[in-house]
Amino acid sequence: MTDQAVSEAERLLGVTLPEALLDLLRRQNGGQVSESRSAFPTTRPTSWSSDHVPFDSVMGIGHREQTLSLLDSPYLIEEWGLPADVVVLSGDGHCWIGLDYRTCGRQGQPSVAWFDADDESELALAPDFGSFLRGLTSTAEF
Repeated sequence: MTDQAVSEAERLLGVTLPEALLDLLRRQNGGQVSESRSAFPTTRPTSWSSDHVPFDSVMGIGHREQTLSLLDSPYLIEEWGLPADVVVLSGDGHCWIGLDYRTCGRQGQPSVAWFDADDESELALAPDFGSFLRGLTSTAEF
């Protein structure tokens, strides 16, 4: 992933992406997440589980055939009725994890939230992407 690709993605999405996310994507531009880091604990039940949400993959930057990317966020927001000021990081079509820019503004440091399109609920997960990464754990712990 190049600096030019990051600049183009930020321009297309109209946001500044968190440096912690960009560091991760520079090591691996999307794909499967290690089993040891594939879940995030929650403080309340969701439609997924009583105590965690899955994070088994992360979207990268760019376009690959039959693979969603961060650049698909505008389409996914419209298709699934998600809040407009979100960049989708991971999900399966009904439940999503995304960067939430509603409070901080499109150039600020977004929080990370869980969005359930089926029951139109959401749950704040972490105040920023770095905190989200530090909170990831194995699904085996649940």
